[in-house]
Amino acid sequence: MTRALVILIGFMLCSVAFAKSEVHSEPMQFASTLTFKSQILQQNRSINVYLPAGYHENKQQKYPVIYLLDGSKDEDFIHIAGLVQFANFPWLNILPPSIVVGISNQDRKHDFTTLSNNALDKRDLPTQGGAKSFIAFIENELRPLVEQRYRTSQSNTLIGQSLGGLLASEILFHHTTLFDHYVIISPSLWWDDESLLAKPFSPAGLPKSVYIAVGKEGKVMERVAKQLHDKIAPQLKDKAQLHFRYFEELDHGDTLHLAVYDAFKQIQYQ
Repeated sequence: MTRALVILIGFMLCSVAFAKSEVHSEPMQFASTLTFKSQILQQNRSINVYLPAGYHENKQQKYPVIYLLDGSKDEDFIHIAGLVQFANFPWLNILPPSIVVGISNQDRKHDFTTLSNNALDKRDLPTQGGAKSFIAFIENELRPLVEQRYRTSQSNTLIGQSLGGLLASEILFHHTTLFDHYVIISPSLWWDDESLLAKPFSPAGLPKSVYIAVGKEGKVMERVAKQLHDKIAPQLKDKAQLHFRYFEELDHGDTLHLAVYDAFKQIQYQ
C-alpha cells in the first residue's frame, strides 16, 4: 500500500468520525422584543431592545438610549444596533455603551406624517396624518416604559430616515426637548408642500446636537435637507452641535448606515 493511499484512507476515516460527532446549536441572543398595548394609539405595539455588553453585570451603571424609527427586525434595527455595538468597542470608543430601542412599524405612512393639504400626498399616502398621536405615544407611553424597565441615563437620541426623518424634524421643531440628540437622514421635508420648513424654529429649549445628512437623492431631497440645516442654524449657533453632511456617492437607499456611523463619530456625547 502506497504512502499516499494510507494518507487518503486515514483522511476518510477521520472525516467519517467527524461527521458522526455530535454538533450543538443554540440561538444567538442579540436583542429582545417587547409587545404592549398602547392606550393612545389603541394598538398593540412592539419594540426591539438591544442592551450593551456588560449591562447585566454592571448593576449600578445607567445607559444612554438611542430610539430608532423604522426599528422593525426586517427594517433598520439589526444593522443599526450592530453599528452601535461596533461603536461601543473599547478600542474604538466612538460611542458610550448605549441601549437601542427600535420602534417597530405598523403603518409608517400614518404614524410619521402630519395631515397634508397636497392632493398628491393625499392620493399616495391615504392613511396619512397620525404624527401627533405617535409623538404622544413616544413621549407618554414608550419613554416611560423604557425608563421603568431599563437603567437609563438622561441622554436620549432619536434617529429617523426618510419619512422617519420628517417625523424627527417635526419633533425637533415642536417637541425639541423630548430628545437630546437628533440624527436626521434624508428627511422627506417635501411633505405637505414643505410646510414644516415654512414654520419658525423657535424652540422653548435646545437640543445638545443635531446631525443632518442626505445622499445624491435628487434636487428636492438635497435642497430641503440643506434648508433644514440653514433654518435651525441661527438658533443653535454656539449653543448646540450642528452637523450637515452630503454623501454624493450614496443614494436614498444606502445613505442611512454610513450617515449614522458618521453621526456617532461627529457628535460629542460627553
